[in-house]
Amino acid sequence: MTGIKRAIEEFDQPLGTWLSIGHPTVAEAAAGLDVDFVLVDMEHTTMCLETVEGMARGVDAAEGDTDTVVRVPWNDPVQLKRIVDIGIAGVMAPMIGTAEEARTLVRALRYPPDGIRGIAGSRATGYGRNFEEYVETANGSILTVAQIETQQGLDNVAEIARVDGIDALFVGPADLSAALDLFAEWHSEEFDHALEAVVRAGNAADVPVGTLTVDVQDIPKRVSQGFDFLIAGKDVSLLMDGIETAIDEYDEAAASK
Repeated sequence: MTGIKRAIEEFDQPLGTWLSIGHPTVAEAAAGLDVDFVLVDMEHTTMCLETVEGMARGVDAAEGDTDTVVRVPWNDPVQLKRIVDIGIAGVMAPMIGTAEEARTLVRALRYPPDGIRGIAGSRATGYGRNFEEYVETANGSILTVAQIETQQGLDNVAEIARVDGIDALFVGPADLSAALDLFAEWHSEEFDHALEAVVRAGNAADVPVGTLTVDVQDIPKRVSQGFDFLIAGKDVSLLMDGIETAIDEYDEAAASK
């Protein structure tokens, strides 16, 4: 079992950060900080498998115990098996709408007879050096996260949470707000009710629930709403915020000269 899987399952309130810049330097630098995991996003970026593999190596090269979790483009068994062969700690699948889709996700990450994952030598198996041991112990060791971000997913969240092998739920705030015709109304009462419904479903099934806070000022509110883990900040947003702060400081200093 990976460190992040254990931390989430034990409700240790782990913290991650979101990476959409496809470069190992960014992954290594982020992993060198005191975060429990980085989320590498393949759904809404141009990242390919080779890029993700390089970023996983960057995380592994950093000091500390940061793990790599990958948000795949879709709940596709072919894509999923190639991702986990890289040797990452966990997978997040977007747009999970039904319990059957959640079961498809779980089966894609497990070897027969529990699933349909193909068996091969890969980075995950030490390029074959740990082949038999890995295959015998891999099932259930990969953090498996189902994203709830559609009306269908919200309607079926209780059933999704009860699927054996789903380790956590994750609210995708942008897509869920759009699906509810509340796009970007992050602090509206109706959106809060939707978030709380996911948290309640997770609590009832003893399954942790997380979400993303692009604005780090929202962290206290999301924690108070009962989320068990957070992904705080996105690399591009944090970079741009830092540059804007520098611009403002310079403009203020120059104006007072």
